[in-house]
Amino acid sequence: MAHHDEDFLRRATEAKTRIRQLVPEEARQRITQGGLLLDVRSGEEYAEGHIEGAYNLPAEELAKQIARLQPDKQAPILCYCRGGNRGALAADELQRLGYANVASIEGGLTAFLNASESE
Repeated sequence: MAHHDEDFLRRATEAKTRIRQLVPEEARQRITQGGLLLDVRSGEEYAEGHIEGAYNLPAEELAKQIARLQPDKQAPILCYCRGGNRGALAADELQRLGYANVASIEGGLTAFLNASESE
């Protein structure tokens, strides 16, 4: 489990004011409509469990690798991590790189899985 320092949490909170966050139900709809689903956690975290159909692109590789996975800057992209902070930062970074249709899952994989269990 990742523990984030105060600076990281501050940056994540700021990023969340600049991006679109989807609650799990909205995220599920977006996933069924297609687009690129990005798990921005480490390879080890991804291997422990992820949303079906997600590509693993760790946040630190995002800027270098995103054009290979999605060259179309208008295509929908949905980012997530375990709790929502790295996903928000990744979505914010993608917007800075010129991607126009980006969102993150509010609460990350944890919220997504918890919402699935309650359905």
